[in-house]
Amino acid sequence: MYKNISKQNLTKVLIPIIMTVAVIAIVLAGYFYSQVRVLKKDPQAVAQKEVADLVAKVSRLLVLPTGETPTIATVSDLEALKDQVFFASAQEGDKVLIYAQAKKAILYSVTLNKIIEVAPLSIDTQNAITPPETTNEEQTTDGKENL
Repeated sequence: MYKNISKQNLTKVLIPIIMTVAVIAIVLAGYFYSQVRVLKKDPQAVAQKEVADLVAKVSRLLVLPTGETPTIATVSDLEALKDQVFFASAQEGDKVLIYAQAKKAILYSVTLNKIIEVAPLSIDTQNAITPPETTNEEQTTDGKENL
């Protein structure tokens, strides 16, 4: 049965398939080349777009603070967060929007499209290291105090 298929018939079928694959490859190459050029011009463009998209989604569910762009964090290690009440219902991949000026943290589930938790944010502004106290007394090399 296959012996009756001639090379001419096979060529008529293969050439359109090869041409279609070639056209698709050229279109994809052009698309990816344009994306690389955009990233080279503005490397932060993708991150800014992701933040804007996330803020737009969350703002449909909750009134967000204005005049401030949030810092975004992604929940990736639930084991490290298990002792914190804020993350009790969190899942991997959830996003945390941190508004430092408004002092708010918002836990958003990307998969459920729901706000999981909102909490006040307390940022400790005290220095962790306190410099040692200094005195006016100096010691000389022989161990005696010099006033």
